[in-house]
Amino acid sequence: MKDDITITPLYQPGSVADPLTEIARDGARRMLAAALRAEADTFVEQYAEEALPDGRQRIVRHGYGPQRSIQTGIGPLDVRRPKVRDRATDMPAEKKVRFTSSILPKWARRSKSLDALLPVLYLRGISTGDFQEALSALLGVDAPNLSPGVISRLTGDWQQEYDRWQGRDLSARRYVYIWADGVYLQARMEPQAECILVILGATPEGKKELVGFQVGMRESAQSWRELLVDIKARGLKVPPEIAVGDGGMGFWKALDEVFPGTHHQRC
Repeated sequence: MKDDITITPLYQPGSVADPLTEIARDGARRMLAAALRAEADTFVEQYAEEALPDGRQRIVRHGYGPQRSIQTGIGPLDVRRPKVRDRATDMPAEKKVRFTSSILPKWARRSKSLDALLPVLYLRGISTGDFQEALSALLGVDAPNLSPGVISRLTGDWQQEYDRWQGRDLSARRYVYIWADGVYLQARMEPQAECILVILGATPEGKKELVGFQVGMRESAQSWRELLVDIKARGLKVPPEIAVGDGGMGFWKALDEVFPGTHHQRC
């Protein structure tokens, strides 16, 4: 009679058994832990020559912070951030050396690549209440840290960031060329696709930059005029030498009104 016991794992409904992903996730977890340790060790080495009056090293490693889960493109990774301690006692707290990880900021809960994915999904029509379900295969069934409240707060942050960018000063900028086009998006599932008016610019050094964009009513002259007037009002006083665009007559009409000295070039 055999004593061997065969154990068959029972997976929860909705879960995905993927050994390959688990291997990749475990490897990523180990690599992240090693990178965090190396970052902390390098920081401590910078202060290796600083010592306390009794001869002990002033800046030392000091264990780890509590474990937390970081959401990444391959799912959650459980990590612990190394801590560094300044053992000097003869100086105020604000002058003590403090270690801040550039790999894993203190309050980070998601990777930057995942943060970049969220607004794309939002524009594609995913509502704030559907994010957990939509990302469950990627992040796990519960998709923690992505509740409807969190998504709503993030959309508010995106709006503030956009408002700051839209109001930036352009008085120190000069563009030799600009490219203009209208991009139609079926964003947020509106019955009628919105048109995003976009202007790119090339500096005298050859660097391309996003100059401005806004939602317009198709590619009308009035919509292009509003965008060009806004750019000029924020300090872009030197007209671009050449503007490149398609056959949409609305842009060319608005360009002649706002920057009459700019040459036309059809793309």
